[in-house]
Amino acid sequence: MHVLLSLSPDLAIIALGYLLGKFFHADLWPQIDKLCYFVLYPALMFVAASQRAIAFDTLLLYGSLGWAVVTAGFLLALLAKRLRPQASKLDAAGMMQNAWRFNTALGFVAAGALQHNAIAVAAALAVIVGIAIPTANLYAIVLLTRGKQLSTATVTKEVLLNPFLLASIAGVGVALTGYSIPSVANAFAMRLADAAIPIVLLSLGAALRSTLFWPPEHFAILLHSIKLILLPSLVWLVATLLQVKGVVPASVLIFAALPTASAAHVLAARYGANRSRVALTVMQSTALSLLTLPLFTALALTLF
Repeated sequence: MHVLLSLSPDLAIIALGYLLGKFFHADLWPQIDKLCYFVLYPALMFVAASQRAIAFDTLLLYGSLGWAVVTAGFLLALLAKRLRPQASKLDAAGMMQNAWRFNTALGFVAAGALQHNAIAVAAALAVIVGIAIPTANLYAIVLLTRGKQLSTATVTKEVLLNPFLLASIAGVGVALTGYSIPSVANAFAMRLADAAIPIVLLSLGAALRSTLFWPPEHFAILLHSIKLILLPSLVWLVATLLQVKGVVPASVLIFAALPTASAAHVLAARYGANRSRVALTVMQSTALSLLTLPLFTALALTLF
Protein backbone atom coordinates (compact mmCIF):
# COMPACT_ATOMS: atom_id res chain seq x y z
CA MET A 1 0.00 0.00 0.00
CA HIS A 2 2.86 2.38 0.80
CA VAL A 3 4.37 1.75 -2.64
CA LEU A 4 1.05 2.42 -4.38
CA LEU A 5 0.62 5.64 -2.41
CA SER A 6 4.18 6.69 -3.27
CA LEU A 7 3.57 6.08 -6.96
CA SER A 8 0.09 7.66 -6.96
CA PRO A 9 1.30 11.23 -7.76
CA ASP A 10 3.11 9.87 -10.81
CA LEU A 11 0.05 7.89 -11.87
CA ALA A 12 -1.95 11.11 -11.50
CA ILE A 13 0.51 12.90 -13.83
CA ILE A 14 0.05 10.12 -16.40
CA ALA A 15 -3.72 10.58 -16.10
CA LEU A 16 -3.28 14.34 -16.56
CA GLY A 17 -1.21 13.69 -19.69
CA TYR A 18 -4.02 11.50 -20.99
CA LEU A 19 -6.46 14.40 -20.58
CA LEU A 20 -4.04 16.97 -22.04
CA GLY A 21 -3.58 14.79 -25.11
CA LYS A 22 -7.01 15.96 -26.23
CA PHE A 23 -6.16 19.68 -26.06
CA PHE A 24 -2.64 19.81 -27.53
CA HIS A 25 -1.77 19.02 -31.12
CA ALA A 26 -0.50 15.49 -31.68
CA ASP A 27 2.74 16.80 -33.23
CA LEU A 28 3.74 18.32 -29.88
CA TRP A 29 4.35 15.04 -28.07
CA PRO A 30 7.02 13.54 -30.37
CA GLN A 31 8.98 16.78 -29.96
CA ILE A 32 8.65 16.51 -26.19
CA ASP A 33 9.89 12.92 -26.36
CA LYS A 34 12.86 14.10 -28.41
CA LEU A 35 13.65 16.76 -25.79
CA CYS A 36 13.51 14.14 -23.05
CA TYR A 37 15.65 11.69 -25.00
CA PHE A 38 18.46 14.09 -25.88
CA VAL A 39 18.42 16.54 -22.93
CA LEU A 40 16.31 15.76 -19.87
CA TYR A 41 16.88 12.00 -19.54
CA PRO A 42 20.66 12.34 -19.96
CA ALA A 43 20.68 15.09 -17.32
CA LEU A 44 18.77 12.78 -14.98
CA MET A 45 21.25 9.97 -15.63
CA PHE A 46 24.27 12.21 -15.08
CA VAL A 47 22.97 13.70 -11.85
CA ALA A 48 21.98 10.34 -10.37
CA ALA A 49 25.33 8.76 -11.24
CA SER A 50 27.59 11.64 -10.22
CA GLN A 51 26.22 12.62 -6.80
CA ARG A 52 27.77 9.71 -4.86
CA ALA A 53 31.37 8.51 -4.94
CA ILE A 54 31.67 4.94 -6.19
CA ALA A 55 34.48 2.41 -6.10
CA PHE A 56 35.59 0.53 -9.22
CA ASP A 57 34.66 -2.86 -7.75
CA THR A 58 31.12 -1.58 -7.11
CA LEU A 59 30.91 -0.39 -10.72
CA LEU A 60 32.03 -3.81 -11.90
CA LEU A 61 29.43 -5.54 -9.72
CA TYR A 62 26.49 -3.36 -10.82
CA GLY A 63 27.55 -3.55 -14.44
CA SER A 64 27.78 -7.33 -14.40
CA LEU A 65 24.34 -7.69 -12.82
CA GLY A 66 22.73 -5.27 -15.30
CA TRP A 67 24.37 -7.13 -18.20
CA ALA A 68 23.08 -10.46 -16.83
CA VAL A 69 19.46 -9.22 -16.65
CA VAL A 70 19.50 -7.76 -20.17
CA THR A 71 21.16 -10.86 -21.62
CA ALA A 72 18.60 -13.11 -19.94
CA GLY A 73 15.80 -11.07 -21.52
CA PHE A 74 17.49 -11.31 -24.93
CA LEU A 75 17.86 -15.10 -24.72
CA LEU A 76 14.29 -15.57 -23.51
CA ALA A 77 13.03 -13.41 -26.40
CA LEU A 78 14.85 -15.69 -28.85
CA LEU A 79 13.07 -18.62 -27.22
CA ALA A 80 9.71 -16.81 -27.47
CA LYS A 81 10.27 -16.34 -31.21
CA ARG A 82 10.83 -20.08 -31.61
CA LEU A 83 7.65 -20.79 -29.69
CA ARG A 84 5.65 -18.26 -31.71
CA PRO A 85 7.27 -17.85 -35.19
CA GLN A 86 6.60 -14.57 -36.99
CA ALA A 87 6.03 -13.98 -40.70
CA SER A 88 8.49 -11.11 -40.87
CA LYS A 89 11.89 -11.49 -39.21
CA LEU A 90 12.39 -7.71 -39.22
CA ASP A 91 9.06 -7.01 -37.53
CA ALA A 92 9.78 -9.80 -35.04
CA ALA A 93 13.14 -8.19 -34.24
CA GLY A 94 11.40 -4.87 -33.62
CA MET A 95 8.98 -6.56 -31.23
CA MET A 96 11.58 -8.72 -29.48
CA GLN A 97 13.59 -5.78 -28.13
CA ASN A 98 10.69 -5.09 -25.78
CA ALA A 99 11.74 -8.15 -23.76
CA TRP A 100 15.03 -6.63 -22.59
CA ARG A 101 14.96 -2.84 -23.10
CA PHE A 102 13.87 -0.76 -20.12
CA ASN A 103 12.21 2.54 -19.21
CA THR A 104 14.82 4.31 -17.10
CA ALA A 105 12.52 7.13 -16.00
CA LEU A 106 10.05 4.76 -14.35
CA GLY A 107 12.99 3.17 -12.54
CA PHE A 108 13.68 6.44 -10.77
CA VAL A 109 9.97 6.78 -10.03
CA ALA A 110 9.99 3.37 -8.35
CA ALA A 111 13.21 4.17 -6.51
CA GLY A 112 11.52 7.22 -5.01
CA ALA A 113 9.08 4.90 -3.22
CA LEU A 114 11.87 3.26 -1.23
CA GLN A 115 11.78 5.83 1.58
CA HIS A 116 15.22 6.67 3.04
CA ASN A 117 16.89 4.19 0.62
CA ALA A 118 15.67 6.10 -2.46
CA ILE A 119 18.86 8.07 -3.10
CA ALA A 120 21.13 5.04 -2.82
CA VAL A 121 18.92 2.95 -5.12
CA ALA A 122 18.66 5.77 -7.67
CA ALA A 123 22.46 6.07 -7.74
CA ALA A 124 22.79 2.30 -8.15
CA LEU A 125 20.20 2.32 -10.95
CA ALA A 126 22.15 5.00 -12.80
CA VAL A 127 25.26 2.81 -12.73
CA ILE A 128 23.34 -0.32 -13.74
CA VAL A 129 21.65 1.31 -16.73
CA GLY A 130 24.90 3.00 -17.72
CA ILE A 131 26.35 -0.45 -18.38
CA ALA A 132 23.10 -2.07 -19.55
CA ILE A 133 22.22 0.56 -22.18
CA PRO A 134 24.97 -0.34 -24.69
CA THR A 135 24.23 -4.04 -24.19
CA ALA A 136 20.48 -3.55 -24.77
CA ASN A 137 21.06 -1.39 -27.84
CA LEU A 138 23.63 -3.78 -29.24
CA TYR A 139 21.26 -6.75 -29.03
CA ALA A 140 18.43 -4.73 -30.62
CA ILE A 141 20.60 -3.38 -33.44
CA VAL A 142 22.12 -6.77 -34.20
CA LEU A 143 18.66 -8.31 -34.67
CA LEU A 144 17.28 -5.34 -36.60
CA THR A 145 20.27 -5.14 -38.95
CA ARG A 146 20.46 -8.85 -39.71
CA GLY A 147 20.07 -9.14 -43.46
CA LYS A 148 20.69 -5.41 -43.96
CA GLN A 149 23.70 -3.99 -45.81
CA LEU A 150 25.05 -2.03 -42.86
CA SER A 151 28.70 -1.74 -41.97
CA THR A 152 30.19 -2.63 -38.61
CA ALA A 153 31.17 1.03 -38.21
CA THR A 154 27.53 2.12 -38.56
CA VAL A 155 26.34 -0.36 -35.95
CA THR A 156 29.13 0.65 -33.57
CA LYS A 157 28.24 4.33 -33.99
CA GLU A 158 24.59 3.64 -33.18
CA VAL A 159 25.59 1.99 -29.92
CA LEU A 160 28.31 4.37 -28.76
CA LEU A 161 26.48 7.65 -29.44
CA ASN A 162 23.43 6.83 -27.35
CA PRO A 163 22.85 9.92 -25.16
CA PHE A 164 21.95 7.82 -22.11
CA LEU A 165 25.24 5.97 -22.46
CA LEU A 166 27.29 9.14 -22.79
CA ALA A 167 25.58 10.80 -19.81
CA SER A 168 25.92 7.69 -17.65
CA ILE A 169 29.61 7.29 -18.47
CA ALA A 170 30.22 10.96 -17.65
CA GLY A 171 28.36 10.65 -14.34
CA VAL A 172 30.10 7.42 -13.39
CA GLY A 173 33.45 9.00 -14.30
CA VAL A 174 32.77 11.87 -11.92
CA ALA A 175 31.73 9.42 -9.19
CA LEU A 176 34.86 7.29 -9.66
CA THR A 177 37.18 10.30 -9.38
CA GLY A 178 35.35 11.77 -6.39
CA TYR A 179 35.34 15.15 -8.16
CA SER A 180 32.98 17.74 -6.71
CA ILE A 181 31.01 19.48 -9.47
CA PRO A 182 30.91 23.30 -9.13
CA SER A 183 27.67 24.40 -7.48
CA VAL A 184 26.35 26.43 -10.43
CA ALA A 185 26.96 23.63 -12.96
CA ASN A 186 25.51 21.07 -10.57
CA ALA A 187 22.38 23.18 -10.01
CA PHE A 188 21.95 23.56 -13.79
CA ALA A 189 22.08 19.78 -14.30
CA MET A 190 19.73 19.15 -11.38
CA ARG A 191 17.12 21.60 -12.74
CA LEU A 192 17.06 19.66 -16.01
CA ALA A 193 16.96 16.34 -14.17
CA ASP A 194 14.04 17.47 -12.01
CA ALA A 195 12.02 18.23 -15.13
CA ALA A 196 12.60 14.83 -16.76
CA ILE A 197 10.19 12.56 -14.91
CA PRO A 198 7.05 14.76 -14.84
CA ILE A 199 7.43 15.74 -18.49
CA VAL A 200 7.92 12.18 -19.70
CA LEU A 201 4.96 11.00 -17.63
CA LEU A 202 2.75 13.65 -19.24
CA SER A 203 3.91 12.53 -22.67
CA LEU A 204 3.30 8.91 -21.78
CA GLY A 205 -0.27 9.70 -20.74
CA ALA A 206 -0.89 11.57 -23.98
CA ALA A 207 0.43 8.64 -26.01
CA LEU A 208 -1.94 6.23 -24.28
CA ARG A 209 -4.87 8.29 -25.53
CA SER A 210 -4.14 7.74 -29.21
CA THR A 211 -3.60 3.98 -29.07
CA LEU A 212 -6.08 1.14 -28.83
CA PHE A 213 -3.71 -1.12 -26.99
CA TRP A 214 -5.87 -4.01 -25.81
CA PRO A 215 -5.96 -6.98 -26.14
CA PRO A 216 -2.30 -7.79 -26.94
CA GLU A 217 -1.39 -10.36 -29.59
CA HIS A 218 0.01 -13.72 -28.47
CA PHE A 219 3.65 -12.90 -29.30
CA ALA A 220 3.37 -9.66 -27.32
CA ILE A 221 1.97 -11.55 -24.33
CA LEU A 222 5.09 -13.74 -24.31
CA LEU A 223 7.34 -10.66 -24.41
CA HIS A 224 5.39 -8.89 -21.64
CA SER A 225 5.59 -12.01 -19.50
CA ILE A 226 9.37 -12.07 -19.90
CA LYS A 227 9.95 -8.39 -19.18
CA LEU A 228 7.41 -7.72 -16.46
CA ILE A 229 7.15 -11.04 -14.61
CA LEU A 230 9.82 -13.60 -15.42
CA LEU A 231 12.96 -11.42 -15.23
CA PRO A 232 12.12 -9.74 -11.89
CA SER A 233 10.88 -13.05 -10.49
CA LEU A 234 14.23 -14.64 -11.34
CA VAL A 235 16.09 -11.82 -9.59
CA TRP A 236 13.83 -12.12 -6.54
CA LEU A 237 14.30 -15.90 -6.44
CA VAL A 238 18.10 -15.67 -6.64
CA ALA A 239 18.26 -12.95 -3.97
CA THR A 240 15.99 -15.00 -1.70
CA LEU A 241 17.89 -18.27 -2.17
CA LEU A 242 21.24 -16.55 -1.56
CA GLN A 243 19.77 -14.51 1.31
CA VAL A 244 21.23 -11.30 -0.10
CA LYS A 245 20.01 -8.01 1.37
CA GLY A 246 20.62 -4.32 0.74
CA VAL A 247 20.87 -1.77 -2.06
CA VAL A 248 22.33 -4.14 -4.67
CA PRO A 249 19.53 -6.76 -4.87
CA ALA A 250 16.82 -4.11 -4.44
CA SER A 251 18.22 -2.03 -7.29
CA VAL A 252 18.63 -5.02 -9.61
CA LEU A 253 15.08 -6.16 -8.82
CA ILE A 254 13.60 -2.78 -9.74
CA PHE A 255 15.76 -2.66 -12.87
CA ALA A 256 14.55 -6.11 -13.94
CA ALA A 257 10.90 -5.14 -13.35
CA LEU A 258 10.93 -2.02 -15.56
CA PRO A 259 8.68 -1.95 -18.64
CA THR A 260 10.24 -1.58 -22.05
CA ALA A 261 11.81 1.67 -23.27
CA SER A 262 9.54 4.21 -24.91
CA ALA A 263 12.14 4.74 -27.65
CA ALA A 264 11.95 1.11 -28.84
CA HIS A 265 9.55 1.97 -31.67
CA VAL A 266 11.85 4.76 -32.89
CA LEU A 267 14.74 2.33 -33.31
CA ALA A 268 12.46 -0.22 -34.99
CA ALA A 269 11.23 2.32 -37.53
CA ARG A 270 14.77 3.43 -38.30
CA TYR A 271 15.59 -0.03 -39.59
CA GLY A 272 12.31 -0.60 -41.42
CA ALA A 273 10.34 -2.65 -38.89
CA ASN A 274 6.63 -2.04 -38.33
CA ARG A 275 6.67 1.05 -36.11
CA SER A 276 3.00 0.95 -35.06
CA ARG A 277 3.24 -2.68 -33.97
CA VAL A 278 6.25 -1.96 -31.78
CA ALA A 279 4.69 1.23 -30.39
CA LEU A 280 1.60 -0.76 -29.45
CA THR A 281 3.77 -3.25 -27.54
CA VAL A 282 5.52 -0.39 -25.74
CA MET A 283 2.20 1.07 -24.60
CA GLN A 284 0.96 -2.31 -23.42
CA SER A 285 4.17 -2.92 -21.46
CA THR A 286 3.94 0.47 -19.80
CA ALA A 287 0.27 0.06 -18.91
CA LEU A 288 0.76 -3.44 -17.50
CA SER A 289 3.75 -2.26 -15.47
CA LEU A 290 1.44 0.02 -13.49
CA LEU A 291 0.26 -3.24 -11.90
CA THR A 292 3.50 -5.22 -11.79
CA LEU A 293 6.05 -2.51 -10.93
CA PRO A 294 4.43 -1.53 -7.58
CA LEU A 295 4.38 -5.22 -6.65
CA PHE A 296 8.09 -5.74 -7.31
CA THR A 297 8.92 -2.37 -5.73
CA ALA A 298 7.20 -3.63 -2.57
CA LEU A 299 9.31 -6.79 -2.77
CA ALA A 300 12.41 -4.61 -3.17
CA LEU A 301 11.52 -2.88 0.12
CA THR A 302 11.67 -6.24 1.89
CA LEU A 303 15.24 -6.76 0.68
CA PHE A 304 16.41 -4.07 3.11
